[in-house]
Amino acid sequence: MTYCLAIKVNDGLVFASDSRTNAGVDQLSTYSKMFTFGIEGERALVLLTAGNLATTQGVVSQMKRDIREQTESNLQTFQDIEEAAEYVGQISQSQQRKHVNAAAGNAVDTSATFIFGGQIGDRPPKIFMIYPEGNFIASTDETPYQQIGEAKYGKPVLDRIIRKKTGLKEAATCALVSMDSTMQSNATVGPPIEVLLYQRDALRFDKHVSFQADNPYLIELKQAWDNEIKDAFDNLSRYDWENVVSVEVD
Repeated sequence: MTYCLAIKVNDGLVFASDSRTNAGVDQLSTYSKMFTFGIEGERALVLLTAGNLATTQGVVSQMKRDIREQTESNLQTFQDIEEAAEYVGQISQSQQRKHVNAAAGNAVDTSATFIFGGQIGDRPPKIFMIYPEGNFIASTDETPYQQIGEAKYGKPVLDRIIRKKTGLKEAATCALVSMDSTMQSNATVGPPIEVLLYQRDALRFDKHVSFQADNPYLIELKQAWDNEIKDAFDNLSRYDWENVVSVEVD
């Protein structure tokens, strides 16, 4: 399975992804799901992938090939990030159709979902969820993040913590806690965990880290989060069950 997320705050963007893929409990492997594209000083774009691996690999390969061959439409030519997101959706649709035809007669799910974001020129940074159908939605002030894959376990901490004014480093810590919460409940999501911080208007990438399972900070964060949750639970007030009068229900 997969868990990827992106967070948009006033100071910039945070992207995070696990690296585990599986075709059953006895076929676990690792594969990066985070890809960066850009021209320093002009544009900085990030793609996170989830879904059919052949489809996602095909999409990334096509995007790189278009840049290499300098086609009319590629991630280095768009002046508007919404147009770039539409381009990614179109490639995804094309790759899905190709793999559906290749798997004719077999029940294979070739769908893929993406998170795409970054900044072009002096336009504001944005993040998008690109659906298998090729359409996309942007994050909002009310929900300043996007998730794909095994999203449910990591969502509560994002809802409680992330706001537009949240600092970039704090948002990155929240992303790691969200990832840890997911790994705690779903063994198909696992390290290495990639985290990328993008400072608004930097138009370059200089804070991209891959955390292995034995990374000291990752271990410390997990232990601290576990302990703080247990302490918070222990400090909750208890309902007065001793004086409860049962009510008969027909």
